[in-house]
Amino acid sequence: MDYKDIIKIVTKKNFWLRFLISSLAIFLLALNYNVFLVHHNLVIGGTSGLAIILNHLFGFSISLIILIFNLVLIIISYLTLGKEQTRRTIIGSLLYPLFVEITLPLATYLISYTNFDNFLLTILVSGLIYGFTTGVIYKMGYTTGGADIIMQIVNKYFHIPTGKASLFVNGVIVGAAGLIFGIPKMLYAIIIIVINTILVDKILIGISDSKMFFIYTKKEKEVADFIINEINAGYTILTTEGGYSKTKRKMLMCVVPTRDYFLFKESVLEIDKDAFFVISDCYEVKGGVKRSNLPFI
Repeated sequence: MDYKDIIKIVTKKNFWLRFLISSLAIFLLALNYNVFLVHHNLVIGGTSGLAIILNHLFGFSISLIILIFNLVLIIISYLTLGKEQTRRTIIGSLLYPLFVEITLPLATYLISYTNFDNFLLTILVSGLIYGFTTGVIYKMGYTTGGADIIMQIVNKYFHIPTGKASLFVNGVIVGAAGLIFGIPKMLYAIIIIVINTILVDKILIGISDSKMFFIYTKKEKEVADFIINEINAGYTILTTEGGYSKTKRKMLMCVVPTRDYFLFKESVLEIDKDAFFVISDCYEVKGGVKRSNLPFI
């Protein structure tokens, strides 16, 4: 079976259920954005952060700015990352600005009920909602586009880990917001980012930006080819011996970004439904070949 077909099968698996759950999460994410972030000028990065800055400086429509940025990035993603990778971002990239516009009247109504006396409580609530909804979206195999596309491009062509790429891209945007809205607002935004990061990783299993897979499979070559050609990662072959049976077998070990957890896990099971694997957090990845930011090949 062609690996493109495997990815298509994975993306179609439970499509409508995953679409419904993701759409609800994106709706809540947009509502949280309008109620807390836009209202208080809290910029936490990404195209939505840039939209707040441009709205403040020039009065542009926030939802329109996000839509334009996302459309441009979808085109760039298609040209640089390919059709299959881009397909995962289209739904979120279009639904998010739409829901930002749709939820505006509801957000206006809710703002009077969410002006807490303690501003840290506002930050905590916003961070929890933001982290939970983003984690669910990733868990369903989708993204909201924007900065996620930029990070994937940086990772592919400059071999910079997605965690560091995210830190750089969003750091520049948050830093610019600090100059415009003041340092206190910037520090509050950073608190939301920290809460979001912890929750997203917890929902996606673990607390790191990469996952290490140890895989036993009878279709070793097919899985290895998929890792190299579709996930753009490397792998190591380990020779193992069963503790009870004393049978010698080969095990594949590889590291993939957390955002690819769903796609990779389900694709391995499509290649070999009897595959056995153990997944653990990978806290740091350094060195490696020029082709990838991963140390194994």
